[in-house]
Amino acid sequence: MSTPVGRVGHVLLPADDVGASIGFLTEVLGFGLRFRDGDRYAAIDGGGTTLAVAAKAEQPRADQVAVGIRVADLDAVAARLEAAGTPLLGAIAESEHERRLSFLDPAGNVFVAYEPKVS
Repeated sequence: MSTPVGRVGHVLLPADDVGASIGFLTEVLGFGLRFRDGDRYAAIDGGGTTLAVAAKAEQPRADQVAVGIRVADLDAVAARLEAAGTPLLGAIAESEHERRLSFLDPAGNVFVAYEPKVS
């Protein structure tokens, strides 16, 4: 068995209306809101896994749920994926908070490896 590249950090849920999704997850299902960034993103405490509600523009593929994997060294993970011939969905992207790389598994499911930026 090989060493895992990281740990599952969150499941990305695409949403046309982030506020409505937050309301459902917190008021109907009773999960807690960890963080909200306006109408583009929210982190919900899913009881051990973060449910990340994101506007479709924030998603690697707007019509699919994606699994986020938190990694310590994104460049090493990118090299591992490339060596395995894994289909990448673009190059490494950077935001204020993280670096990330989206890719597909053999079944076409979307994954996002992300490396948080240390301040």
